[in-house]
Amino acid sequence: MLPHRCKYVCDFLRKDKYAIYLTKNKTSWLKILVNKIFSILNHWKILLFIPMKILIIEDEKELVKSIGQFLRQEGYVCEVAMNVEEAIQKILLYEYDCILLDISLPDGNGLYILEKLKEKNKNEGVIIITAKNSPDDRVKGLNLGADDYLAKPFYLPELSARVSAVIRRKHFDGQMKIVFNEISVDLSGKSVKVKDQAVELTRKEYELLLFLLSNKNRVTSKNAIAEHLSGDDAELLDTFDFIYAHIKNLKRKLQDAGSPDYIKTVYGLGYKLTI
Repeated sequence: MLPHRCKYVCDFLRKDKYAIYLTKNKTSWLKILVNKIFSILNHWKILLFIPMKILIIEDEKELVKSIGQFLRQEGYVCEVAMNVEEAIQKILLYEYDCILLDISLPDGNGLYILEKLKEKNKNEGVIIITAKNSPDDRVKGLNLGADDYLAKPFYLPELSARVSAVIRRKHFDGQMKIVFNEISVDLSGKSVKVKDQAVELTRKEYELLLFLLSNKNRVTSKNAIAEHLSGDDAELLDTFDFIYAHIKNLKRKLQDAGSPDYIKTVYGLGYKLTI
C-alpha cells in the first residue's frame, strides 16, 4: 500500500486525468517527489482536507498498537518509528502535526531527536511519553522544544486530548484566543463571541467552528467533519443529516449575533469557511 500522501496526491491527479505510474519499489526519491508535489498542492490550497498526521516514536510494540488503534479511531493518520535512526529518517522526509516521543529507545536517547528537530527548524508539536519521570529529563525535553510530557502508564483519552491541544496551538500559532474578523474564540474558556457579544454554542457546534477555523479557506469534506465530530461512530452513520443540522444551527447563531455568513457549501464536496 502506498503511503497516505502518495494516495492523496495520485487520487487528486487522476481526477484531472493525469496518468500515474508507480513502481512497487518505494524508493527514497519517490517519497521525496511525492512530498514535493504535496507541498506545492498544499501551498496553493487546492488539496482537500487530509487527516492530521501523527508520528509515534516508541519501541514497545503493544503500546504502539494501543496508541495507534485509539488515535486512528479519533481520525488521525499514524506512522511508527521504533528507533532513533528510523525516526530521524522520517522527520527529515515528512512533516507531522504531532510527534509522540519515547526518550528510552534501543539505539539511543530520544532527546537527540528533539535536538535534530530544533537544528532543522522543524515546527512539529512534540509530546514526550516515557517511563522516565525525573524532573531533569522533563526540563531538558521541554527546553529542547517539547510541548508536553506524559508519564507511563497513561490514560489514552488523556493522550488524545493532549495531542488535540498541541495541534490546536500549532495551527493557531500558540494563541489561546482565535480572532477571525468579528468572531473571537477563547480556547481556554471554550467560549465564543461575535462583536463582544457572547454566543451560546453546544459542544458539537463549538468543535465544528474550531475545526472550520483551523481549515479556513480549505474545503472540508462531510466525511472529515463526521469523523471529527463523531470519531469511529461516523462509520455507523447512514446519512450526514446531523452535519447539516449542526452547520445550520452554527450559521444561524453566528448570524443572529451579527456575523456575516462565512460558512459556504461547496456542492458535492463539503464546506469551507471563507474570509
